[in-house]
Amino acid sequence: MTTPLADFRAGLIAAFPTVVAVIPFGLILGQQATAKGLTPAEMLAMSSIVFAGSSQLIAVGLWSTPAPVAALALMALLVNLRHVLMGASLSGKITHFGRWRYLAAFLLTDESWALSERRALGLPISRTFYFTVALTLFVCWQLSSGLGTLFGAYLEHPETFGLDFAFPAIFIALALGFWKGARRTGPVIAASAIVAVIVHSTVPGAWYVIAGALAGITAAVLTSPAITLDAAETTR
Repeated sequence: MTTPLADFRAGLIAAFPTVVAVIPFGLILGQQATAKGLTPAEMLAMSSIVFAGSSQLIAVGLWSTPAPVAALALMALLVNLRHVLMGASLSGKITHFGRWRYLAAFLLTDESWALSERRALGLPISRTFYFTVALTLFVCWQLSSGLGTLFGAYLEHPETFGLDFAFPAIFIALALGFWKGARRTGPVIAASAIVAVIVHSTVPGAWYVIAGALAGITAAVLTSPAITLDAAETTR
């Protein structure tokens, strides 16, 4: 059993490394939004309502006047389809949230999902833990994307400082946090990576995100019987 205070501390500690990556990503988003003519207030509104970094970054790249609403909506749908899979994996673990599940769904991000799933490997996902992680990321995202619009002129070439790699780096670290050995985790990561790269190279749009996720799920399902059989033979 854990206490709310312990869960609060655990949430802050878990969220801290992701915040380090979220801040430069938000600054880059704000910088690009400024280049497209968006004001700090408009950037803050987008980050608060949408709260989805990848789709926001793509949306800013497609932004024009007048805004292509249909294209932006379709793009956001495709990029964020992965949330269906993430939500499904968490649904059975947060049933005790009650009505707070709706807020949990709004605040769901790749990082909050990954950190919650890692938490679930050893302890239940408490409301205190989840919302500490999710709200910390939410607040940092608003601040960093807003500051990016104010000081975007100083971030014209973020790759010079390696800031463009901050987000991929944190996702690599989060993925490796689920490592359970080459036999169990290797096929899942390999299938996801190979399929995502192939689809990204051959199919326009963000379909590679869903394709990679489905490939990983398929690999997990196909390899789980062999893992279970090995475990049964070992116990004999």
